[in-house]
Amino acid sequence: MHIAHAAFLVTISCSPCFVLAESAAAQSPETKPAAAGQAQAAAAAPPAAAPAPAAPSGMLQPSIDSLQATVGELKLDKWKGGSVRAEATANVTSIQRDLEATLPGLLKDADAAPNSLSSLLPVYRNVDALYDVVLRVYEAARVSGPADQVALLQQSMSSLEGGRRTLNDRLLSLATAQEKQVVQLQTSLQAKPPAPVCPVVEPTPPPAPAKKPVRKKKPATTTQQPAKTPATGTTTTKPNTPQ
Repeated sequence: MHIAHAAFLVTISCSPCFVLAESAAAQSPETKPAAAGQAQAAAAAPPAAAPAPAAPSGMLQPSIDSLQATVGELKLDKWKGGSVRAEATANVTSIQRDLEATLPGLLKDADAAPNSLSSLLPVYRNVDALYDVVLRVYEAARVSGPADQVALLQQSMSSLEGGRRTLNDRLLSLATAQEKQVVQLQTSLQAKPPAPVCPVVEPTPPPAPAKKPVRKKKPATTTQQPAKTPATGTTTTKPNTPQ
């Protein structure tokens, strides 16, 4: 009876340890490789790519749409007649021509190279000049136009000013980044040791052409003509003798 009671107590006291040991054994061999695999996958994952810069047309399109809508709603025939309305009519025509013909091509080139100063500067100059023309129309509307059209022009002008400021910030950021790259490049070039200068080896002159030996000419042999004797009419020949 005592033996059975002791065995029961031993079983009860050891059962939690057995359960904990079994759970730890079930978790540790399987979870450790899984956790290690997740850590390796996280380390091997490529870093997140930097967001692409916003296209210039995206920065200016809201203000362009607002200005186009405002120009379309202007009723210049309701303005007071005179030189102010005539000048405003010419300026509105210039704005429409720029929005339809000039600015879209500049924005297309800038969108193709959003980080190029040479592509963004023409857009900024055009928008800056466009803002000045809109400002003149706004001032003319305050003199001769109705109040509702003055409010529309003011709203479009504020939107265009915001787009121009955003584009100006982009230009400053690009100019600063390029200037920093130039400074770093100059610093790295100055830190490098100068390249060794190889001595200049003059080419050897070609050998002088060999002189041909002068051959001595053999003396020419003379042949003596036979002499005639006037008495007998016979001729005598003399043997050729070398000189």
